[in-house]
Amino acid sequence: MLSSIHILDGLAVIGLIVVTKRLLSRRPSAPLPPGPKRLPLLGNLLDMPTGQEWLTFADWGKKWGDIVSISIFGQEFVVVNSTDLAIDMLEKRSAIYSDRPVMEMGGELVGWKNTLVLIPYGERFRTYRKMFHQVIGTNVSMSNFHPIEEQETQKFLQALLTKPEDFPSHIRKTAGAIILRISHGYKIQEKDDPFVSLADKATEQFSLSTAPGGFLVNLIPPLKHIPEWFPGAGFQLTAKAWGSTLQEMVDGPHYFVKDQMSSGSADPSFTSNLLEAEAEATTEEAEFDIKWSAASLYSGGSDTTVSSIHAFFLAISLFPDVQAKAQAEIDAVVGDSRLPCFSDREQLPYVNAVALEVLRWHAVVPTGVPHRVMEDNVFNGYLIPKGSLVLPNVWFLLHDPRVYRDPMEFKPERFLGPTPEPDPRNACFGFGRRICPGRVLAEASVWISVATVLSTFNISKVKDSNGKVIVPTIAQTSGTISHPVAFQCNIKPRSVKAVELINA
Repeated sequence: MLSSIHILDGLAVIGLIVVTKRLLSRRPSAPLPPGPKRLPLLGNLLDMPTGQEWLTFADWGKKWGDIVSISIFGQEFVVVNSTDLAIDMLEKRSAIYSDRPVMEMGGELVGWKNTLVLIPYGERFRTYRKMFHQVIGTNVSMSNFHPIEEQETQKFLQALLTKPEDFPSHIRKTAGAIILRISHGYKIQEKDDPFVSLADKATEQFSLSTAPGGFLVNLIPPLKHIPEWFPGAGFQLTAKAWGSTLQEMVDGPHYFVKDQMSSGSADPSFTSNLLEAEAEATTEEAEFDIKWSAASLYSGGSDTTVSSIHAFFLAISLFPDVQAKAQAEIDAVVGDSRLPCFSDREQLPYVNAVALEVLRWHAVVPTGVPHRVMEDNVFNGYLIPKGSLVLPNVWFLLHDPRVYRDPMEFKPERFLGPTPEPDPRNACFGFGRRICPGRVLAEASVWISVATVLSTFNISKVKDSNGKVIVPTIAQTSGTISHPVAFQCNIKPRSVKAVELINA
């Protein structure tokens, strides 16, 4: 058996070879983008923040401009702090900016490399995208699932009425219920549903395993060869456990659908529709693609939607004037004899603006998911070397004071009138060929939650035991998918009529 010293020596040599090869292979035709000063070999390792990376990236942008580069052990990173530049780079040059990095912890060791968010650019990526577009990629196709969203959202209102203090868990349960019915035709259990629990657990692990700087193995890939018994290799045991959770999350709902189809009782869903289309010639590879693309839909869609709706409650508790204006519009258009539904959407411009402002005000994926450059490219006079990882700093793009007036304020009015501010959907769902394929579903879920909650409830700040108002803190958790930091709010029905509507 190799000694610990020999293993460390070997890893040091491998790391040195990797860094040296990267450095010597470059023949820059233009300068790299500016950024913090680099140390030999380490590069900017010590400059990397330990949390809320988007704030540090924004500060770098103020110092060095909208394109900033750093290096960690020879791996180039490029941070983009401008929506226009992100579009020019990641959309207009998407042919070479659409790959994903190999994320050793989350992608390789845990197994998320098989999901759409991390799958390399290529034929399988295009197959997944085609599946998404076919079933939920347009407003027309998505309208087939509007009744499901409306039904599950009414259950959400009922849960809020019964236990308003548990609103975060109600949000999570409802998002899981909607996405699982759409992805697999599965109706969740009233309490402690196993598939919802698995999805919650797995998506939290995804966020941790892919966060910038979360695991050293993501920065030093040769570490993945360290055996799990070696001191300091606890990440190997973590990866094994998280990989088991992921596989359960992927397999369970898929085989539920297959059993339902065998008995002739399957509800229409993303999975059943695709399996039926392949029924006469389903190959092992085709079933693999269907299984993992469906898992991509419900693992990604559930957690991101939860974050947005959670942020909506925070915003409304902090900005009561917005609530009053939205309720006035709903009362005038919909009345008090029914709940808002998707057919009301075009007649509720202010409510639409509230939903848009939720997407802007709270960046769910604040640093974006990295794009990997597939060949050397000179962009805006700077060399973006092949293999560089490009991070669109989405939080700053949505809070850039050059673009949005009073960006920390929650102002739906910014999207109304003759000169509206830029649509946040141009940044919050990603860029180019890596734009979120479930964005139509995500928008619909946020909108129906916003409209129905505002029509039936009043949301306000809580008071402490002395009657003093507690003002929630505007802060986000660290991770690839970011949530509002825990807060409390009062949620009370607007009227007796509202209670009747909720329980109808």
